[in-house]
Amino acid sequence: MSEDGPGRTAVPVPALTDPDRLRSLDETRLDSVPDEAFDRFARLVGDLLDVPVALVSLVDAERQFFPGATGLPEPWAARRETPLSHSFCQHVVDIEVPMVLPDARLYPRVRLNLAIEDLGVVAYAGMPLTDLDGRVLGSLCAIDSKPRAWTKEHLRTLGDLAAACSSELRLRIAVRGAEEARRRAEEAHDRLAMLAGMSEMLGGTLDVSTTVDRLAHAMVPLLGDWCLITLVDPAGRPRTVSGVHRDPERDADLARFTALLTTGLGPDSLIRSVLRSGRPVMRGVAGLDDVVRGTTRPELVTLAERLGIGSHLTVPITAAGDRVIGAVTLVNRPGRRGFDASDLRTAQDIGVRAGQAVGNSRLYGEQRHVAEVLQHSMLPTLPAVPGIELAARYLPAADRVEVGGDWYDAFVQPDGELVAAIGDVAGHDIEAAASMGQLRNLVRGNAYGRDDPVEELVANLDRAIGGLRVPTVATAVLARVRPHGDGLRVCWCNAGHPPPLLIRADGTVSVADGRGPLLGLARPPRRTGQALTLAPGDTLLLHTDGLIERRDRPIDEGQADLLAQLAAAGPGVPLNLLCDRLLAAAHRREDDVALLALRAG
Repeated sequence: MSEDGPGRTAVPVPALTDPDRLRSLDETRLDSVPDEAFDRFARLVGDLLDVPVALVSLVDAERQFFPGATGLPEPWAARRETPLSHSFCQHVVDIEVPMVLPDARLYPRVRLNLAIEDLGVVAYAGMPLTDLDGRVLGSLCAIDSKPRAWTKEHLRTLGDLAAACSSELRLRIAVRGAEEARRRAEEAHDRLAMLAGMSEMLGGTLDVSTTVDRLAHAMVPLLGDWCLITLVDPAGRPRTVSGVHRDPERDADLARFTALLTTGLGPDSLIRSVLRSGRPVMRGVAGLDDVVRGTTRPELVTLAERLGIGSHLTVPITAAGDRVIGAVTLVNRPGRRGFDASDLRTAQDIGVRAGQAVGNSRLYGEQRHVAEVLQHSMLPTLPAVPGIELAARYLPAADRVEVGGDWYDAFVQPDGELVAAIGDVAGHDIEAAASMGQLRNLVRGNAYGRDDPVEELVANLDRAIGGLRVPTVATAVLARVRPHGDGLRVCWCNAGHPPPLLIRADGTVSVADGRGPLLGLARPPRRTGQALTLAPGDTLLLHTDGLIERRDRPIDEGQADLLAQLAAAGPGVPLNLLCDRLLAAAHRREDDVALLALRAG
């Protein structure tokens, strides 16, 4: 090995860069700061060997540092470390046996080492300090500023102290290992708990954005410091990117990052690679270079630096047939351990579960769209009738995709009279919707062009349902509306439906009583009709039970709340605005809602 010193290039010591040795050294948690236990070893060496300088010296790839020291001159005493140009102890690491030098100036290995001139090292005796696997981490050394003949007793004492000092180092490493093992066990438990609950968590919603948001919050900070979830369009291009960061102060940066990432992924992007190949990518140690190579938007590099990137992994989100529909990217900031094979396995499991949830959510969205189009196609366009203002709303239940049986109708008779109806067929499926369509058509065919009292029209409807064998049980309100003085005369018949509500022009709210049996019963009952007069500005509100019914309370309480809401609204609320407010207030609805409101002009 060549000599250290000015004008000479030292041959690197391979042992200094051994990753296992460096890992063991790191696990001692020691650095260039005083440690009382190791200072005590240094003082014992100084006293027992009668030397001016004694060190517990640990050597990494770039320096030696002294958790235990006595007698060092300044500025080294304050620094508690030296560069390798001033290190004799690195050679103990290299040769892995004691190094004993009566006069260092006579030995080619170290005679040009700067420690001789700057630290006054002339006589040196260093004993290896080892971990449990025998890797040399440094040296317990005795130093004199003049030549010295080291006796057997001196070396035996120094060796005994080095063995005790090594035991202390091993204890520090063992404590760190136990802490790490406990942390890993706790982390594994948390991950298993997260995975166990993930199916239920993701299955609790059929909305894609909610699914993605729940997934991201479940992973941060347990699995990573921040994450990205990329979903693709049918052509495989990134369509949406969302994410979560453990530091709320970085939310704005992450929002900007995800917005740019949708169009800013370059051809060499690791996310694009995963989307194309379906194979995961992991970087246990990473930096901004990965962002630079993978993006066409320079601003992303600046944002990534603020968000922090020390390691990352990306796994595919796969749907049925191993079709890649997106990717999950987890990122750890510098200072947190890098991702490993265990993290990769967990992330891949999440990718599969996320694929099932997102796939189900997308299928639900498509089916829901079809169902809503079908449902709305069965609802009429309201007619324009002089002296009558009409408004209607239909809103499907928020938590299912099936079409339902709620409906409303309004049409004008040949003599100008208005017929209004609202109803609800039992069920929430295609059969219910088909029965609803038949019932609505029966109402129109039964009432159009006839001036029979409404109770006779409903009784005839009972007979038609039975005679035509329409397989349904339903509720409905059928009303005739005709001009009456300055207002309107309303005659209606209620077949098992929530009663109409009357909202007077002065804001007074009441229930229009008179409820009869359901439609479609095996033995049709006798029907009775009711009548009321609407003065100018008065409103009659027809609605289905989805507006007032919930599983956790009686329907009477729901109706009372609705009455209170209408009373609080006050008089003169525009009819369309009133309907919108009623739907908005039904935020916990569990059923479809249909509204039909008419106001005397």
